[in-house]
Amino acid sequence: MSNLPLVRIAILDDYQKVALELADWSSLEQGAEITVFSDHVADIDQLIERLTPFEVLCVMRERTPLTRAIIESLPNLKLIASTGAGNASIDMDAAAERNVEVVHTGYSSTPTIEFTWAMILAMARNITIENRSVREGGWQRTLGTELAGKTLGLLGLGRVGSAVGVIGRTFGMNIIAWSHNLTVEHAESVGAQLVDKDTLFSASDFLSIHVRLSERTRGLVSAAELDRMKPSGRIINTSRGPIVDAHALLAALRNERIAGAAVDVFDTEPLELTDPLRSLDNVLATPHIGYVTREMYRTFYGDCVINIAKYLDQRPHLSEA
Repeated sequence: MSNLPLVRIAILDDYQKVALELADWSSLEQGAEITVFSDHVADIDQLIERLTPFEVLCVMRERTPLTRAIIESLPNLKLIASTGAGNASIDMDAAAERNVEVVHTGYSSTPTIEFTWAMILAMARNITIENRSVREGGWQRTLGTELAGKTLGLLGLGRVGSAVGVIGRTFGMNIIAWSHNLTVEHAESVGAQLVDKDTLFSASDFLSIHVRLSERTRGLVSAAELDRMKPSGRIINTSRGPIVDAHALLAALRNERIAGAAVDVFDTEPLELTDPLRSLDNVLATPHIGYVTREMYRTFYGDCVINIAKYLDQRPHLSEA
C-alpha cells in the first residue's frame, strides 16, 4: 500500500465525536488519510463540494442520503462503508453503475427494543414533565398511567415488534398487532393477537410502530388512523418518520385528539429548529437515538474498519489488473 497514494476516507455525521475512539483505526494509517465530520450538511451542493476529494465514505445509517445525484457528482468515490445491515438511503443502482462498492456492518435490534420501552415508560409516567418541574422548583404535576391491563398495539411484528410485545406481556399488558403480511400463527407464537387495522388503532392504549419504510408503508398512519385512537391513546415511533403523516400527527396532538406521542424519527433529520414538535407538551421528542449506544457504535465503526481494510488490501491488485 505504501507505493500507492493515500486513500482519503471521510467519516460522516459523527455527532458525538466518538468514531475514532470506539474503533481501532490504526490498521488503516499506512494506507489512508482519515477526515471526520461531526456536523451534518443538508445542502446538496455544499455536500458534494465537501465529499469530492474522498475515495471512501463511512456513513452512519441514513443520516446523509447518498442519492444518484450525489454519487454521480463524486468522481473519486470508490467505496461506501455503511453502518447497519442495509441502507435504504443509498442509491444502489447508481453506485453499481459507477462501480462504487457498498459494504455493510453487523447490527443488533437490542438498542431499539430497549429504547422503545424507555419511551413508553417515560410517557406513561410523564417523566420528562416531572423532571422539568423539579428542575424549575416545582413538585408533583401529573398523574401517571399504569401499564398492567392496558393494550399495547404493535404496527409490525418482526424482530423488534415481537420483542417489544414480549416485554409488554411482562408488564401485564394485552398485546395486539397488525401488518400487511402478519399471520395468526406468527402473532400467536409471540403472544400477540392479530387484529384488523381499524381495531389496532381503536383498541390500543399505546401504539408502537415497527415496520420498515417502503412505498406501501409511507403515510400508513394517516389522519384516519389517528382519528380512530382513544383520546387517552399514545403513539410511539422509533421506526421511520414518513410512516406517520406528520401534519396529521401534529393536528392530533395540538387538538389533543390523542394524549401524546413519543417520536424518535422525523421526515427531515436533523429536525428543523422551528418544528412545533420541539415545543408541544404532549410530545416526547428525541434525536433519532434508538440505535445509538456505545456497544452498537463499537460494532458499526469496528466493522467499518474491517471493511475498509479489506478494500485497501485489494487495492494494489485492482490497480495492477
